[in-house]
Amino acid sequence: MTKNYLLFASLSYGYSIMRPLQEEIRRRGDNVAWYLEPGCPDLLTEDELRLTTFEQVAEFDACATFTPGNVIYPWFPGIHVQLFHGYPISKRGEKSRSTDDHFAVRGWFDMYCTQGSSSTEYFEELSKKHGFFKVYETGWSKVDPYFEHYELEKNHKPTVLYGTTFTKGISSAPVLVDTIGALVEEKDWNWILTFHPKIKDQSLLNKYRALAQEHENVKYVDNVRLKDFQNADVMLSDSSSIILEFMLMDKPVVTLRNTTPGSHLINVDSPDEIRSALETAMTRPDALMNKVRDFAEKHEAHRDGNNCERILEAVDDFIINYKGRLKAKPMNLLRKFKLRKRLGYWKLS
Repeated sequence: MTKNYLLFASLSYGYSIMRPLQEEIRRRGDNVAWYLEPGCPDLLTEDELRLTTFEQVAEFDACATFTPGNVIYPWFPGIHVQLFHGYPISKRGEKSRSTDDHFAVRGWFDMYCTQGSSSTEYFEELSKKHGFFKVYETGWSKVDPYFEHYELEKNHKPTVLYGTTFTKGISSAPVLVDTIGALVEEKDWNWILTFHPKIKDQSLLNKYRALAQEHENVKYVDNVRLKDFQNADVMLSDSSSIILEFMLMDKPVVTLRNTTPGSHLINVDSPDEIRSALETAMTRPDALMNKVRDFAEKHEAHRDGNNCERILEAVDDFIINYKGRLKAKPMNLLRKFKLRKRLGYWKLS
């Protein structure tokens, strides 16, 4: 019997996380559709089915709705599955997992698809405590394509991918414009610049866009794509969870004032140290790369490219063995009221 699945995106990062899952659904001969939250950039292609009204969503009647965001509309059909939009790397310097937003249980989801031991162990504790959701370690849907064979672009030069978090006081974007600008002119390197979609300071972003407009060796991308990861040799960042994604490709990372520094990073405290740190990273020191691999393994346990397959199998298992048999989710009356008020949707379903 053909199954229907719904993908719910609220920010642009949702596309790269859920498109590999869409590919696996289609490979199985099942149906998949998208619903975009108001304000989400519409990056869907002609061959991707979009639903634009809640009535269409209800009629599609998916057996499961997936999202990497923190919120899912409670009237959406099927079981509600959390895919996550990053890894738990304590970018705000949280001392305890109980204060890490990655582990916040808001009462929206039936299932959590965790990535590795760093997320699975604590979520299993939370599952036992709350009783209204199940945890499956599947690996992250986004990274399945990371482990496919790829070839570098022709005439490849050393390439730095700069990606930063949006978190105020942690983001390096405000302080590295001049540093990156100087390195663009001084070093025979290519640069790829990308920024979290929650960064709203357009005057700041325009300074980085100007670098791309003025220099052939700089590319500004609104949404970092797999080929950008593949063509970069080193990442420059701060405390963004994108760090770990890059490390999954067995590549080193330089950070400025990382909130949880460790031997898997080349972390510096001053922009003046960035140049030397990048030069060191490009030599791929053995001791550093061994730490990179150990760190990545803890967070992403599955490297076989079958994470999306495991996710769909987990959904099947939940429907067969747990649907309707768990403790009821919290009423969340105030949250639901605020959500419906914001959307102007009052139909009961």
